[in-house]
Amino acid sequence: MYIHPLNEWQDEPEIVDFIKRNAFATLISQVDGKPWATHLPFVLGKNNAGEPVLSGHLAKANQQWKTISENADVLVIFQGPHAYISSSWYNHENVPTWNYLAVHVSGKIRLIEGEELMDHLKSLTDTYEEGRPNRVRVETMSESYVAGQLRALVGFEIKIEEVKASAKLSQNRDDVNYHHIVEKLEESQFPLDKEVASEMKKRRPKT
Repeated sequence: MYIHPLNEWQDEPEIVDFIKRNAFATLISQVDGKPWATHLPFVLGKNNAGEPVLSGHLAKANQQWKTISENADVLVIFQGPHAYISSSWYNHENVPTWNYLAVHVSGKIRLIEGEELMDHLKSLTDTYEEGRPNRVRVETMSESYVAGQLRALVGFEIKIEEVKASAKLSQNRDDVNYHHIVEKLEESQFPLDKEVASEMKKRRPKT
């Protein structure tokens, strides 16, 4: 991913939080020599060696897993809020652009099964059921039902090797134009525009 030096995002706690809040991401690998993408929920955690990993699972009917070799390189893209920035919001002539936050995680993948896959499913369910009424847990489901679901899934774990994060949020603008962009985004009817405005305000509060 190309990242302009002004937009390079290096705050690790923020990036970890971003991944957890935008965990429905895109797994990309090669299938028959061509890029293949699957949209999946991920869990960010650590393996037995204390190394950061992403875990997830694919449907067995999805041919992507059949072409993944042990320790193959894969890419996972986490997309955050984004917004169109109109050039009419500047006090000078300029072109429109797009503000966004995105994180690319690359690493080595391995397939998991048995107890490892079961532990992943428990963690995934617990993570996304947190705070919900009538919370569901894998442990309360019937063994026969869970066994049937497991047969239809292929789990995987990605050992994280590189993280590239971009927060393109009009950092190249002076304070007057920067805060006017924030105001226009806050006036927008689109929820994502308001989220981008919030991210911009965090990085350059109005004095």
